[in-house]
Amino acid sequence: MIRVENLHRHFGGFRAVDGASLEIATGSITGLVGPNGAGKSTLFNVIAGALPPTSGRVTMDGEDITGLAPHELFHKGLLRTFQIAHEFSSMTCRENLMMVPGAQSGESLWSAWVHRARIREEEAALLKKADEVLDFLTISHLKDELAGNLSGGQKKLLELGRTMMVDAKVVFLDEVGAGVNRTLLNTIGDAIQRLNRERGYTFCVIEHDMDFIARLCDPVIVMAEGKVLAEGSIAEIKSDERVIEAYLGTGLKNKETA
Repeated sequence: MIRVENLHRHFGGFRAVDGASLEIATGSITGLVGPNGAGKSTLFNVIAGALPPTSGRVTMDGEDITGLAPHELFHKGLLRTFQIAHEFSSMTCRENLMMVPGAQSGESLWSAWVHRARIREEEAALLKKADEVLDFLTISHLKDELAGNLSGGQKKLLELGRTMMVDAKVVFLDEVGAGVNRTLLNTIGDAIQRLNRERGYTFCVIEHDMDFIARLCDPVIVMAEGKVLAEGSIAEIKSDERVIEAYLGTGLKNKETA
């Protein structure tokens, strides 16, 4: 589905992404791991249109999407979440979800005057869908709660719910487990697996919790210093000498002889 070819993103002389190439297969839950500063979030930002690449190419289902703006990618079904959830804190959870779909009739002043019946129908459909999403995520009891009052994990669930309000094809999740307790992280993991299995979502997940990655992801891609270092199953990644060295600063062979 997503192919990244020799992608670079430089900030002056610093090469945050330095010739990364990878593929995210349709229907997969692909893990993206690596030490801090490896370039993972920058790679996400370039793919999702938040940053233009210095060079390289990104395609989605064979279509060149390099450098497209986030709203253009949104309409193509490519969405991303962030390390810190971006909710509308003064709106309820239900209202946060209802805000997501674009081109709503109520956004037009003219339609607000002459197409009130259509607006009521659209809002009723959005309300029904929002309630279905909240129920799917097991947070329906929070539908009328202000989003700003939610815990970190609940905000991550709500952010995942926003991707369900449109026809998402591929979702990039950036540290979905950051600041989330184990119980809610398990709930988030369950929701990701169900979306993948039941609705055909493709995911790419940045996460430092290797147990979470092991539970959800196959394959796992490892980045270091802006490059793709290794790719394989979680077992292959954990036993890869290059990966161990990137994380620990020394390889198993060096540790054994030390």
